[in-house]
Amino acid sequence: MAALARWCVRRRLVTVLLWLLAFAGVAAGAAVAGAAYSNDYQVPGTESGRATQLLHEGFPQLGGDSDTVVWHTTSGSVRAADVEQTMTRALERVENLPGVASVTSPYDGPGAGRVSADGRTAYATVTFDDQAQDISRSEAQAVVDTAKSAQTDGLQVELGGSAVGLTESSGGHVAEIVGVVVAAVVLFLAFGSLAASLLPIATALVGVGTAYAGIVLLGHVMTVADFAPMLGMLIGLGVGIDYALFIVTRHRRGLKRGLSVTEAATNAVATTGRAVVFAGATVCIALLGMLILRLSFLNGVAIAAGLTVILTVAASVTLLPALLSLIGMRALSRRERRRLAEHGPEPELPTGFAARWSAFVERHPKVLGAVALVVMAVLALPTFSLHLGTSDQGNDPKTSTTRQAYDLLADGFGPGVNGPLTLVTKVDGADDKLALDNLDSTLRTTEGVASVTPVTFDSGGHTAYLTVVPESSPQSKQTSDLVDRLRDEVLPRAEAGTSLDTQVGGMTAGYDDFADVIVSKLPVFIGVVIGLGCLLLLLAFRSIGIPLKAAAMNVAAVASAFGVVVAMFQWGWGSELLGLGSAGPIEPFLPVIMVSVLFGLSMDYQVFLVSRMYEEWLETGDNRRAVRVGLAETSRVINSAAVIMISVFLAFVLSGDRVIAMFGIALAAAVALDAFVLRTLLVPALMHMLGGANWWLPRWLDKRLPRISIEPPEARAAHERLAAATDAEVADVLAEEERRRDVRDIPG
Repeated sequence: MAALARWCVRRRLVTVLLWLLAFAGVAAGAAVAGAAYSNDYQVPGTESGRATQLLHEGFPQLGGDSDTVVWHTTSGSVRAADVEQTMTRALERVENLPGVASVTSPYDGPGAGRVSADGRTAYATVTFDDQAQDISRSEAQAVVDTAKSAQTDGLQVELGGSAVGLTESSGGHVAEIVGVVVAAVVLFLAFGSLAASLLPIATALVGVGTAYAGIVLLGHVMTVADFAPMLGMLIGLGVGIDYALFIVTRHRRGLKRGLSVTEAATNAVATTGRAVVFAGATVCIALLGMLILRLSFLNGVAIAAGLTVILTVAASVTLLPALLSLIGMRALSRRERRRLAEHGPEPELPTGFAARWSAFVERHPKVLGAVALVVMAVLALPTFSLHLGTSDQGNDPKTSTTRQAYDLLADGFGPGVNGPLTLVTKVDGADDKLALDNLDSTLRTTEGVASVTPVTFDSGGHTAYLTVVPESSPQSKQTSDLVDRLRDEVLPRAEAGTSLDTQVGGMTAGYDDFADVIVSKLPVFIGVVIGLGCLLLLLAFRSIGIPLKAAAMNVAAVASAFGVVVAMFQWGWGSELLGLGSAGPIEPFLPVIMVSVLFGLSMDYQVFLVSRMYEEWLETGDNRRAVRVGLAETSRVINSAAVIMISVFLAFVLSGDRVIAMFGIALAAAVALDAFVLRTLLVPALMHMLGGANWWLPRWLDKRLPRISIEPPEARAAHERLAAATDAEVADVLAEEERRRDVRDIPG
């Protein structure tokens, strides 16, 4: 690391130019290639997946995305001659647009039943040639503009569906701008130097910007969800600014101790930079753990987020030292530079609230540890009522055309029309056709069913489908219960004595199947992520207790963060106030992605906190001093980093995207709890209570483990000395050494 830092410092202009060229090159490639994201939640082998495949095979004309055009009259009827004439002309123009396969109007025979009972609302179905992920925004926008042109004072026209959703504004980059501005303010307050406060921002923006463009290109070679770039930016800005903050803090400490700019930058990367690389590696491992689920949808998200973290870490240990050497002594504030010139180098000792808090925790570890446990347990309680399912366009902003179309359909035809279920089956002979005719009447009397369309056969009569409209909305648990009822009770009875094998598909069924697959694999996934994280910490800190405590703390942070998400989004506590729509289920893929990200971020603070304690332990062998000094010296920078990360994450609530808002609030809650409850309260309290057992490792295991180091080079001699001594000899050997006492030696 030191050699890399020296190269970047000596060739600072070359380093900066290489990064700018990489950013410009990847961005240009992304601009030329364009985006190619895909939200394909289908899981091969599930019942909803088989239903989709059967439907495509038997009815290829239905293979494209189906959206709706809804119109509503404020007075009169949609059957009025002028309204019918206006909408018919508009629908004909829509049907002639590029990318549109067909339009089914309520004024034609096949569209019967698409006029509400009060006659004031009607809708048409627009079927595209391709699925939503393959439809360009311009094609979808043309449909919206053409249909909207029919709108008049007494006639409201709105559109809904996946393709139409592509045209909705993402809210620009307000979230990113707000997050960066808040981070800049916190950095300036922490450093007092404008130049030093801007460097972490610049480093993170270059790394995240390069990754963002890279994700766009990645979408052309594998399935990448449309929220992956925003998620990558959310994670990248948070960790990128934090990692740079830690390195700049160490650099400034070196300058205050009298090191030259080159020496301070090199030393910062060689010490704190090692912890940054290690922390980044834990985040990447947690993210790439999603690959073991073997779900193409999540593979792209994992690689996209991992790419962002890798590039932000790379920028922190290469671009940042080059920029630090460019600004020279301006990394310190004017007052700090003046004090350095007048008084010379001075040791930076922990003082103020950080030192007092560290001593306070040392005096009351049991009481404070119990308080922390109660707080985490209470916040985790809502997690037990977690309901995975699909949110829908009813959660879009009230001003969007998709939300208004959703509401018009729900008011005119019932909420279930926004997410019908599709029943598909192969047909073999007259007995099967008779059974299907009887199934139609059986379904109409089934609890939870609002209406059923007649059975439709393909041209050869070998495949049939019918549509079931639930009484409840797609995101409702009642709709999920209806799916289970159809699969487990209604259809098996109706198919008895026939060769029918009816598959239930549709939006809710697909999301439920996706959720079931994820939940079934979640224990293995969490076990792998925890296991790999513990292995890394075992190698780094050569202790059994440190990895076990980290695993427990990470589980607590994840559980409590989920509790906050469930309370806000599933129970609806404050979601409307924040403009995030009404209460609804949690997206099926959210737990996996959140577990990956939260485990990685939680490990960051563990590494930065415990690595400083480990340095002190290697030098003194005094656990109480190690915990006290480690907490006193790192709590301020950890808290500053946490405030920055929380601000960045919360800013993404402004994105207007419910999924991204879920991520933002979950990550912000996890970081807040991790930094202010776990790492600065519960972890040091437990370490004080455990004493020297924190650092215990069986000698036979110590001999067999490979040695990796994240402590600074000057601590290695002490490391080797302790490794050579027996556990019983350590305290005696170190107690006889003459140690210079400072404020850190004062017992709590």
